Amino acid sequence: MAEKKTIAVIGATGAQGGGLVQAILADATGAFAARAITRDPDSDKAQALASAGAEVVAADSDDAASLERAFAGAHGAFCVTNFWEHHSPERELAQAANLARAAKAAGVAHVVWSTLEDTRAWVPLDDDRVPTLQGKYKVPHFDAKGEADPIFRDESAPTTFLRAAFYWDNFLSFGMGPRQAEDGTLTLGLPLGGAKLPGVAVKDIGRCAYGIFKGGPAMAGQYVGVAGDILTGPQMAAAFTRALGRTVTFSDIPFEVYRGLGFPGADDLANMFQVQALFEEAFCKNRDVAQSRALNPEQSSFDAWLADNASRIPIG
Repeated sequence: MAEKKTIAVIGATGAQGGGLVQAILADATGAFAARAITRDPDSDKAQALASAGAEVVAADSDDAASLERAFAGAHGAFCVTNFWEHHSPERELAQAANLARAAKAAGVAHVVWSTLEDTRAWVPLDDDRVPTLQGKYKVPHFDAKGEADPIFRDESAPTTFLRAAFYWDNFLSFGMGPRQAEDGTLTLGLPLGGAKLPGVAVKDIGRCAYGIFKGGPAMAGQYVGVAGDILTGPQMAAAFTRALGRTVTFSDIPFEVYRGLGFPGADDLANMFQVQALFEEAFCKNRDVAQSRALNPEQSSFDAWLADNASRIPIG
């Protein structure tokens, strides 16, 4: 049997990277082996991956030298950053640059970079339809990733650009699920501005990334947007109704109201939803359900995801 090619996975104990590691490990006869890169190889999650058959290696995206060591000898590298850990687009951009250049220095043959659109290409800073945040961003957790794309294009190994969609898992852990009023009625409230919302199960992002690696460096230079469904707010509410066995109605929250909710990142997320509504056609076109299912035949629809997770959704 030919020796397996190693895929080095940043964020291996997180959402996207964890899904990729699990996809590699689940394909016992596949061509790839998983190298799980984490800041804390002694954590319970890292040790669980080691027990499952992954190679666990320590590295930090703030430390370029550690990344180069972690990527050494790998065929591929999955690169992802976590804006929500620190809320700093400048730090996220610096981490992305470290990842890109380390992959090049290590001689990696194929990189998959988990990116998003730089929304300033659609809404310039002087366009007051969407408030400018932190002085130079419209959607900080999108814009820094998109700003890093040219670094991967020009200074990294051959790169495929992976764009994710709204995580349906936010309905489990981010407080975005249906809310129950005093009279017992359930309402799903999101600021969609009447637009459709591409969505995806987090585990499927990693599975699609695995499909890209199986496609090989021939996929370098391509943008691949993943989604399991693209639905309106009322369509999502109807799916919740089917899954929960209780009527769920949809409330399209005004963007300004959502910005004022006060939780960390509320203004960033409100801007995100507003940009998606303003540029609905382009945003949805950038996320292809059919291509996602070709890369990952197990891709979940929203109904299928709800069937698996309805019992875990907290009703606020």
